[in-house]
Amino acid sequence: MTLDKFRPLAERMLVPFVRAADGLGLSPNGVSVLALVVSAAAAAGFVVGEPRWYAVGGALVLLNGWLDLIDGALAREQGVASKGGDLLDHVIDRYADLIIIGGLAAGVENFALGFLAVTGVLMTSYLGTQIQAVGLGRAYGGLVGRADRLVLIALGGFVAAVVTGPVVVGYGVIELLLVFFAVVGHLTALQRFWGAWADLE
Repeated sequence: MTLDKFRPLAERMLVPFVRAADGLGLSPNGVSVLALVVSAAAAAGFVVGEPRWYAVGGALVLLNGWLDLIDGALAREQGVASKGGDLLDHVIDRYADLIIIGGLAAGVENFALGFLAVTGVLMTSYLGTQIQAVGLGRAYGGLVGRADRLVLIALGGFVAAVVTGPVVVGYGVIELLLVFFAVVGHLTALQRFWGAWADLE
């Protein structure tokens, strides 16, 4: 179920946005930093924990994902793609993940659940890059990739803006979203691990 397989299609849709960013004199690293700032703004909306702010947070999460696509495409457009830029992009993505999920957990005051969710997300991402490090190429597959997470978080924010209060076993929309990331994140990490392990044998 991963949206990352549609990355080539998304990159074709990025062309006018990349040209606009280039025209404004933005650098790929500058766009990456802007994406991090947007993720912090999204988290702040989630921390408030009020319906309208959940919707704002959801919209900002989508913007974060869009900027994350633009930085790489902009680097290729400007001919400045580098290992350093790729490293910065990955580091910023991980911090953005931590900030956004931390914001969700703080908003519902359930830090234990937030811990389980963020470790699942980080292990998924870690396995993706570690598989690349052992020479098997970047792993985007699995049950849920980063693109899927961002879309789900945005949808969760929009739904939480309308559906307030407990939904299932005393958990609201945001708590259920965190449970999903906690379970599926670790399952995706294990799925990537076993797939890579089989390829190495």
